[in-house]
Amino acid sequence: MKKTLEVLNELKEKGLIKDYAIGGAIAALRWTEPFFTRDLDVFVIPIKEYSEKEVIEFKKIYDFLQEKGYNEWIEQWLIIEGIPVEFIPAEGISKEAVENAVEIEFEGIKTKVITPEYLIIMFLKAFREKDKLKINLLLQQSEIDMNKLKELLKKYNLTDKFNSIK
Repeated sequence: MKKTLEVLNELKEKGLIKDYAIGGAIAALRWTEPFFTRDLDVFVIPIKEYSEKEVIEFKKIYDFLQEKGYNEWIEQWLIIEGIPVEFIPAEGISKEAVENAVEIEFEGIKTKVITPEYLIIMFLKAFREKDKLKINLLLQQSEIDMNKLKELLKKYNLTDKFNSIK
C-alpha cells in the first residue's frame, strides 16, 4: 500500500490531479476494525473544471501511470504495486468529501482519507447491502461528529434513509 500511495501523491505533485482522497471500504478501515475489501477507491478532483455535460477525462493520469509501467487492468481497476485501484471523479458529495478529508500518515506516507461522516453519506447514496454494513460499523466503531452527520443528512436529504437502517 505504501508504494501505491507514493504513486498517488506523485499524480498530485506532477499536477495531473488537483487533489484526491481515499474512500470506500479502505477509508472505512481507517475508522473501524479490519474487514475484507479487494480494492482501493481513489476519489479524484481533476485539475480542469468540467461542466455537468462534459465527460471527465483521466487520460493524462492513465498515460502517466502507463509510462511508469502500470499496464495491468482487472475490470475497472488499474493494478498499482499489486493493489487494484479505481479512480473515481469527485463530484457533488464526493468532491465535498475530498475537500474535507483528513490527512493521515501510512507507513511514513501522507495521504488523505474521507471522514466517517462523509463516508456514511456516500454509503447511503450507494445503499447496497455491503454499504449498510459499513455504515453500521462506522457508527459502532468510530468517533462520529453527530452534529456534522445530521447537517450532512439534512443537506443531502438522507435523514429518512439513515433512520431506516439505524
